[in-house]
Amino acid sequence: MRSSLLFPRIKHARVVRAPHAPAASARVRTAGRCVPPSDSLVEYAAYIDGKKIEALGIPDALEIVRRHNAAEENGNAFVWVGLHEPDAPEVEWLAEVFALHPLAVEDAVKAHQRPKVERYGDSLFVVLKTVAYLDHDVLTATSEIIDTGEIMMFVGPDFVVTVRHGGLCPLSVVRERLEDDPRLLDRGPTGVLHAIADHVVDKYLTVADLMQAELEDVEAMVFADVSARDIGRIYNLKREMIEMKRSVTPLQSPMSSLAQRRMIPSEMREYFRDVVDHLARVCEQVESSNELCNSILQAALARSNALANEDMRKISAWVAIMAVPTMIAGIYGMNFTHMPELDSVFGYPLVIGVMVIACSLLYRGFRRNGWM
Repeated sequence: MRSSLLFPRIKHARVVRAPHAPAASARVRTAGRCVPPSDSLVEYAAYIDGKKIEALGIPDALEIVRRHNAAEENGNAFVWVGLHEPDAPEVEWLAEVFALHPLAVEDAVKAHQRPKVERYGDSLFVVLKTVAYLDHDVLTATSEIIDTGEIMMFVGPDFVVTVRHGGLCPLSVVRERLEDDPRLLDRGPTGVLHAIADHVVDKYLTVADLMQAELEDVEAMVFADVSARDIGRIYNLKREMIEMKRSVTPLQSPMSSLAQRRMIPSEMREYFRDVVDHLARVCEQVESSNELCNSILQAALARSNALANEDMRKISAWVAIMAVPTMIAGIYGMNFTHMPELDSVFGYPLVIGVMVIACSLLYRGFRRNGWM
Protein backbone atom coordinates (compact mmCIF):
# COMPACT_ATOMS: atom_id res chain seq x y z
CA MET A 1 0.00 0.00 0.00
CA ARG A 2 1.60 3.22 -1.15
CA SER A 3 0.05 6.60 -0.59
CA SER A 4 0.93 9.89 1.00
CA LEU A 5 -2.19 9.46 3.11
CA LEU A 6 -0.44 6.68 5.01
CA PHE A 7 1.40 9.40 6.93
CA PRO A 8 -0.97 11.78 8.70
CA ARG A 9 -0.06 15.35 9.52
CA ILE A 10 2.92 15.78 11.80
CA LYS A 11 4.76 18.75 13.20
CA HIS A 12 7.73 19.51 11.00
CA ALA A 13 8.77 22.93 9.79
CA ARG A 14 10.40 21.60 6.64
CA VAL A 15 10.37 18.29 4.84
CA VAL A 16 12.78 17.26 2.10
CA ARG A 17 11.05 15.71 -0.89
CA ALA A 18 12.50 12.36 -1.97
CA PRO A 19 14.08 12.20 -5.45
CA HIS A 20 11.78 11.34 -8.36
CA ALA A 21 8.68 11.86 -6.20
CA PRO A 22 5.78 13.79 -7.75
CA ALA A 23 5.53 17.22 -6.21
CA ALA A 24 1.78 16.96 -5.66
CA SER A 25 1.96 13.78 -3.61
CA ALA A 26 5.28 14.49 -1.97
CA ARG A 27 3.98 16.99 0.57
CA VAL A 28 0.63 18.05 1.93
CA ARG A 29 0.60 21.27 3.94
CA THR A 30 -2.14 22.39 6.26
CA ALA A 31 -1.69 25.20 8.76
CA GLY A 32 2.07 24.72 9.06
CA ARG A 33 1.77 20.94 9.40
CA CYS A 34 2.93 18.63 6.65
CA VAL A 35 3.00 15.02 5.59
CA PRO A 36 6.42 13.49 4.80
CA PRO A 37 6.96 11.78 1.42
CA SER A 38 5.94 8.12 1.32
CA ASP A 39 8.42 6.89 -1.30
CA SER A 40 10.38 5.01 1.35
CA LEU A 41 7.30 3.11 2.57
CA VAL A 42 7.46 -0.38 1.11
CA GLU A 43 4.31 -1.78 2.71
CA TYR A 44 2.29 -1.79 5.90
CA ALA A 45 -0.44 -4.07 7.17
CA ALA A 46 -2.29 -5.22 10.27
CA TYR A 47 -2.42 -8.96 11.01
CA ILE A 48 -5.09 -10.54 13.20
CA ASP A 49 -5.25 -14.29 13.76
CA GLY A 50 -2.73 -14.80 10.97
CA LYS A 51 -4.77 -12.85 8.41
CA LYS A 52 -4.03 -9.54 6.78
CA ILE A 53 -6.50 -6.77 7.67
CA GLU A 54 -7.01 -3.68 5.54
CA ALA A 55 -6.66 -0.32 7.29
CA LEU A 56 -6.90 3.31 6.21
CA GLY A 57 -3.51 4.22 7.63
CA ILE A 58 -0.84 3.17 10.08
CA PRO A 59 -2.49 4.76 13.17
CA ASP A 60 -5.79 3.16 12.19
CA ALA A 61 -4.12 -0.23 11.80
CA LEU A 62 -2.46 0.11 15.21
CA GLU A 63 -5.77 1.07 16.83
CA ILE A 64 -7.52 -1.97 15.31
CA VAL A 65 -4.76 -4.28 16.53
CA ARG A 66 -4.74 -2.89 20.07
CA ARG A 67 -8.52 -3.12 20.37
CA HIS A 68 -8.33 -6.76 19.30
CA ASN A 69 -5.49 -7.60 21.71
CA ALA A 70 -7.34 -5.87 24.56
CA ALA A 71 -10.43 -7.98 23.87
CA GLU A 72 -8.51 -11.25 23.46
CA GLU A 73 -6.62 -12.77 26.36
CA ASN A 74 -3.71 -14.06 24.23
CA GLY A 75 -4.04 -11.84 21.19
CA ASN A 76 -1.09 -11.88 18.80
CA ALA A 77 -2.37 -9.20 16.43
CA PHE A 78 0.26 -6.74 15.26
CA VAL A 79 1.15 -4.08 12.70
CA TRP A 80 4.09 -4.51 10.34
CA VAL A 81 5.52 -1.40 8.69
CA GLY A 82 8.37 -1.74 6.18
CA LEU A 83 10.58 1.19 5.14
CA HIS A 84 13.48 1.41 2.72
CA GLU A 85 16.07 4.16 3.35
CA PRO A 86 13.61 6.60 4.95
CA ASP A 87 14.27 10.25 5.75
CA ALA A 88 14.35 11.51 9.32
CA PRO A 89 10.78 12.99 9.34
CA GLU A 90 9.22 9.64 8.45
CA VAL A 91 11.05 7.72 11.16
CA GLU A 92 10.39 10.47 13.69
CA TRP A 93 6.68 10.34 12.90
CA LEU A 94 6.66 6.57 13.34
CA ALA A 95 8.51 7.08 16.63
CA GLU A 96 5.57 9.17 17.85
CA VAL A 97 3.02 6.61 16.68
CA PHE A 98 4.75 3.55 18.17
CA ALA A 99 6.55 5.32 21.07
CA LEU A 100 10.02 4.36 19.85
CA HIS A 101 13.11 5.36 21.79
CA PRO A 102 14.89 8.43 20.30
CA LEU A 103 18.34 6.78 20.47
CA ALA A 104 17.12 3.83 18.42
CA VAL A 105 15.41 6.20 15.98
CA GLU A 106 18.67 8.10 15.50
CA ASP A 107 20.50 4.85 14.74
CA ALA A 108 17.81 3.81 12.26
CA VAL A 109 18.14 7.07 10.33
CA LYS A 110 21.94 7.24 10.25
CA ALA A 111 22.54 3.54 9.48
CA HIS A 112 26.08 2.07 9.40
CA GLN A 113 25.51 0.46 12.77
CA ARG A 114 27.17 -2.55 14.36
CA PRO A 115 24.97 -5.69 14.56
CA LYS A 116 23.25 -5.61 17.93
CA VAL A 117 20.13 -6.30 19.98
CA GLU A 118 19.05 -3.62 22.47
CA ARG A 119 16.04 -3.33 24.71
CA TYR A 120 14.16 -0.07 25.20
CA GLY A 121 11.29 -0.52 27.62
CA ASP A 122 8.94 -3.18 26.25
CA SER A 123 10.42 -3.14 22.73
CA LEU A 124 13.56 -4.42 21.05
CA PHE A 125 15.83 -2.69 18.57
CA VAL A 126 17.67 -5.18 16.36
CA VAL A 127 20.33 -4.40 13.77
CA LEU A 128 21.27 -7.06 11.22
CA LYS A 129 23.93 -6.76 8.54
CA THR A 130 22.87 -8.05 5.13
CA VAL A 131 25.46 -9.63 2.84
CA ALA A 132 25.32 -10.42 -0.88
CA TYR A 133 27.77 -12.12 -3.24
CA LEU A 134 28.44 -10.11 -6.40
CA ASP A 135 28.77 -12.15 -9.58
CA HIS A 136 31.78 -11.49 -11.79
CA ASP A 137 33.20 -13.05 -14.93
CA VAL A 138 36.84 -12.84 -13.86
CA LEU A 139 38.08 -12.12 -10.34
CA THR A 140 40.76 -9.42 -10.43
CA ALA A 141 42.65 -7.42 -7.84
CA THR A 142 39.92 -4.72 -7.91
CA SER A 143 36.80 -6.90 -8.10
CA GLU A 144 34.02 -6.27 -5.59
CA ILE A 145 32.98 -9.64 -4.19
CA ILE A 146 30.93 -8.77 -1.10
CA ASP A 147 28.29 -6.05 -0.78
CA THR A 148 26.69 -5.21 2.57
CA GLY A 149 23.56 -3.46 3.80
CA GLU A 150 21.50 -3.23 6.99
CA ILE A 151 18.12 -4.21 8.32
CA MET A 152 16.93 -2.49 11.49
CA MET A 153 13.87 -3.70 13.37
CA PHE A 154 11.74 -2.18 16.09
CA VAL A 155 9.86 -5.06 17.70
CA GLY A 156 7.16 -4.32 20.25
CA PRO A 157 4.24 -6.24 21.76
CA ASP A 158 1.94 -5.33 18.87
CA PHE A 159 4.14 -3.90 16.09
CA VAL A 160 7.15 -4.51 13.90
CA VAL A 161 8.90 -1.67 12.06
CA THR A 162 11.61 -2.70 9.63
CA VAL A 163 14.02 -0.15 8.19
CA ARG A 164 16.22 -1.43 5.37
CA HIS A 165 19.33 0.35 4.08
CA GLY A 166 20.90 -0.74 0.81
CA GLY A 167 19.44 -2.73 -2.04
CA LEU A 168 20.23 -6.15 -0.56
CA CYS A 169 17.99 -8.82 0.96
CA PRO A 170 14.48 -7.43 0.26
CA LEU A 171 11.92 -8.54 2.83
CA SER A 172 9.04 -8.97 0.40
CA VAL A 173 9.94 -12.67 0.14
CA VAL A 174 9.68 -13.04 3.92
CA ARG A 175 6.38 -11.17 4.07
CA GLU A 176 4.86 -13.30 1.29
CA ARG A 177 6.02 -16.52 2.93
CA LEU A 178 4.50 -15.50 6.25
CA GLU A 179 1.24 -14.36 4.66
CA ASP A 180 0.96 -17.72 2.88
CA ASP A 181 1.07 -19.53 6.23
CA PRO A 182 -1.28 -18.00 8.86
CA ARG A 183 0.29 -20.19 11.55
CA LEU A 184 3.57 -18.30 11.16
CA LEU A 185 1.87 -14.90 11.35
CA ASP A 186 -0.07 -16.02 14.41
CA ARG A 187 3.23 -16.12 16.31
CA GLY A 188 3.10 -12.34 16.48
CA PRO A 189 5.96 -9.83 16.22
CA THR A 190 8.54 -12.32 17.53
CA GLY A 191 7.57 -14.64 14.67
CA VAL A 192 8.38 -11.87 12.19
CA LEU A 193 11.66 -11.19 13.99
CA HIS A 194 12.58 -14.88 13.73
CA ALA A 195 11.61 -15.10 10.06
CA ILE A 196 13.74 -12.08 9.13
CA ALA A 197 16.73 -13.23 11.20
CA ASP A 198 16.47 -16.71 9.71
CA HIS A 199 16.27 -15.25 6.19
CA VAL A 200 19.36 -13.08 6.74
CA VAL A 201 21.41 -15.91 8.28
CA ASP A 202 20.46 -18.23 5.39
CA LYS A 203 21.90 -15.59 3.05
CA TYR A 204 25.07 -15.68 5.15
CA LEU A 205 25.35 -19.41 4.55
CA THR A 206 24.93 -18.98 0.79
CA VAL A 207 27.55 -16.24 0.59
CA ALA A 208 29.96 -18.17 2.82
CA ASP A 209 29.71 -21.21 0.53
CA LEU A 210 30.34 -19.07 -2.57
CA MET A 211 33.32 -17.44 -0.89
CA GLN A 212 34.66 -20.88 0.02
CA ALA A 213 34.42 -21.95 -3.63
CA GLU A 214 36.24 -18.77 -4.70
CA LEU A 215 38.92 -19.48 -2.13
CA GLU A 216 39.43 -23.00 -3.46
CA ASP A 217 39.93 -21.62 -6.98
CA VAL A 218 42.55 -19.19 -5.71
CA GLU A 219 44.26 -21.97 -3.76
CA ALA A 220 44.46 -24.13 -6.89
CA MET A 221 45.93 -21.17 -8.78
CA VAL A 222 48.64 -20.63 -6.16
CA PHE A 223 49.87 -24.23 -6.26
CA ALA A 224 49.50 -24.66 -10.02
CA ASP A 225 52.67 -25.35 -12.01
CA VAL A 226 52.86 -21.87 -13.55
CA SER A 227 55.19 -18.98 -12.97
CA ALA A 228 52.54 -16.28 -12.50
CA ARG A 229 51.18 -15.55 -9.00
CA ASP A 230 48.48 -12.86 -8.74
CA ILE A 231 49.11 -11.61 -5.18
CA GLY A 232 46.71 -8.69 -5.72
CA ARG A 233 43.80 -11.04 -6.40
CA ILE A 234 44.52 -13.02 -3.24
CA TYR A 235 44.82 -9.86 -1.14
CA ASN A 236 41.51 -8.60 -2.53
CA LEU A 237 39.85 -11.87 -1.54
CA LYS A 238 41.40 -11.52 1.93
CA ARG A 239 39.93 -8.01 2.24
CA GLU A 240 36.48 -9.25 1.25
CA MET A 241 36.75 -12.07 3.78
CA ILE A 242 37.42 -9.50 6.50
CA GLU A 243 34.35 -7.53 5.37
CA MET A 244 32.28 -10.69 5.64
CA LYS A 245 33.70 -11.40 9.09
CA ARG A 246 32.85 -7.90 10.31
CA SER A 247 29.26 -8.33 9.19
CA VAL A 248 28.67 -11.80 10.65
CA THR A 249 30.79 -12.31 13.77
CA PRO A 250 29.47 -9.41 15.92
CA LEU A 251 25.91 -10.75 15.57
CA GLN A 252 26.66 -14.06 17.30
CA SER A 253 26.60 -12.79 20.87
CA PRO A 254 23.42 -10.62 20.53
CA MET A 255 21.53 -13.44 18.83
CA SER A 256 22.58 -15.89 21.54
CA SER A 257 21.29 -13.53 24.24
CA LEU A 258 18.10 -12.85 22.28
CA ALA A 259 16.97 -16.46 22.64
CA GLN A 260 17.17 -16.07 26.43
CA ARG A 261 15.28 -12.80 26.79
CA ARG A 262 12.00 -12.79 28.69
CA MET A 263 10.35 -10.83 25.88
CA ILE A 264 10.69 -13.88 23.63
CA PRO A 265 7.85 -16.37 24.25
CA SER A 266 8.98 -19.78 25.46
CA GLU A 267 7.53 -21.51 22.39
CA MET A 268 9.67 -19.28 20.12
CA ARG A 269 13.00 -19.72 21.89
CA GLU A 270 13.85 -23.01 20.22
CA TYR A 271 13.39 -21.33 16.82
CA PHE A 272 15.83 -18.58 17.78
CA ARG A 273 18.29 -21.19 19.06
CA ASP A 274 18.12 -22.80 15.63
CA VAL A 275 19.06 -19.46 14.05
CA VAL A 276 21.93 -19.16 16.52
CA ASP A 277 23.17 -22.62 15.52
CA HIS A 278 23.15 -21.64 11.84
CA LEU A 279 24.90 -18.39 12.67
CA ALA A 280 27.57 -20.26 14.64
CA ARG A 281 28.18 -22.47 11.62
CA VAL A 282 28.59 -19.40 9.42
CA CYS A 283 31.00 -17.79 11.89
CA GLU A 284 33.10 -20.96 12.05
CA GLN A 285 33.16 -21.23 8.26
CA VAL A 286 34.10 -17.57 7.84
CA GLU A 287 36.83 -17.87 10.48
CA SER A 288 38.30 -21.00 8.91
CA SER A 289 38.12 -19.43 5.44
CA ASN A 290 39.86 -16.32 6.76
CA GLU A 291 42.66 -18.42 8.26
CA LEU A 292 42.95 -20.41 5.04
CA CYS A 293 43.16 -17.15 3.10
CA ASN A 294 46.05 -16.08 5.35
CA SER A 295 47.82 -19.36 4.64
CA ILE A 296 47.22 -19.03 0.90
CA LEU A 297 48.59 -15.48 0.92
CA GLN A 298 51.71 -16.60 2.78
CA ALA A 299 52.10 -19.59 0.46
CA ALA A 300 51.74 -17.35 -2.59
CA LEU A 301 54.44 -15.01 -1.27
CA ALA A 302 56.70 -17.98 -0.51
CA ARG A 303 56.09 -19.42 -3.98
CA SER A 304 56.85 -16.07 -5.57
CA ASN A 305 60.12 -15.83 -3.61
CA ALA A 306 61.00 -19.40 -4.59
CA LEU A 307 60.32 -18.62 -8.26
CA ALA A 308 62.44 -15.48 -8.01
CA ASN A 309 65.29 -17.50 -6.47
CA GLU A 310 64.95 -20.10 -9.20
CA ASP A 311 65.19 -17.41 -11.86
CA MET A 312 68.23 -15.95 -10.16
CA ARG A 313 69.91 -19.38 -10.12
CA LYS A 314 69.32 -19.78 -13.85
CA ILE A 315 70.71 -16.33 -14.55
CA SER A 316 73.72 -17.00 -12.31
CA ALA A 317 74.39 -20.33 -14.08
CA TRP A 318 74.38 -18.72 -17.51
CA VAL A 319 76.60 -15.90 -16.25
CA ALA A 320 79.09 -18.50 -14.92
CA ILE A 321 79.10 -20.33 -18.27
CA MET A 322 79.65 -17.12 -20.22
CA ALA A 323 82.40 -16.03 -17.81
CA VAL A 324 84.80 -18.76 -19.04
CA PRO A 325 85.03 -17.69 -22.73
CA THR A 326 84.91 -14.05 -21.65
CA MET A 327 87.91 -14.60 -19.37
CA ILE A 328 89.95 -16.48 -22.01
CA ALA A 329 89.11 -13.95 -24.72
CA GLY A 330 90.01 -11.16 -22.35
CA ILE A 331 93.42 -12.65 -21.61
CA TYR A 332 94.31 -13.18 -25.25
CA GLY A 333 92.98 -9.76 -26.10
CA MET A 334 95.74 -8.06 -24.12
CA ASN A 335 98.13 -8.37 -27.13
CA PHE A 336 101.33 -9.10 -25.22
CA THR A 337 104.30 -10.19 -27.36
CA HIS A 338 105.23 -13.21 -25.28
CA MET A 339 102.05 -15.29 -24.82
CA PRO A 340 101.66 -19.08 -25.28
CA GLU A 341 100.32 -20.35 -28.58
CA LEU A 342 100.41 -16.93 -30.31
CA ASP A 343 102.60 -18.21 -33.11
CA SER A 344 101.14 -21.73 -33.21
CA VAL A 345 99.00 -22.83 -36.13
CA PHE A 346 96.69 -24.70 -33.74
CA GLY A 347 96.54 -21.93 -31.16
CA TYR A 348 93.15 -20.52 -32.18
CA PRO A 349 91.35 -23.88 -32.52
CA LEU A 350 92.87 -24.98 -29.21
CA VAL A 351 91.55 -21.94 -27.35
CA ILE A 352 88.10 -22.35 -28.90
CA GLY A 353 88.11 -26.03 -27.93
CA VAL A 354 89.02 -25.16 -24.34
CA MET A 355 86.12 -22.67 -24.20
CA VAL A 356 83.60 -25.20 -25.55
CA ILE A 357 84.77 -27.97 -23.19
CA ALA A 358 84.73 -25.69 -20.14
CA CYS A 359 81.25 -24.33 -20.96
CA SER A 360 79.90 -27.83 -21.60
CA LEU A 361 81.21 -29.10 -18.28
CA LEU A 362 79.67 -26.16 -16.42
CA TYR A 363 76.35 -26.60 -18.22
CA ARG A 364 76.25 -30.32 -17.37
CA GLY A 365 77.06 -29.63 -13.75
CA PHE A 366 74.37 -26.97 -13.39
CA ARG A 367 71.76 -29.21 -15.05
CA ARG A 368 72.64 -32.06 -12.71
CA ASN A 369 72.18 -29.78 -9.66
CA GLY A 370 68.84 -28.42 -10.92
CA TRP A 371 70.03 -24.90 -11.62
CA MET A 372 69.08 -25.05 -15.28
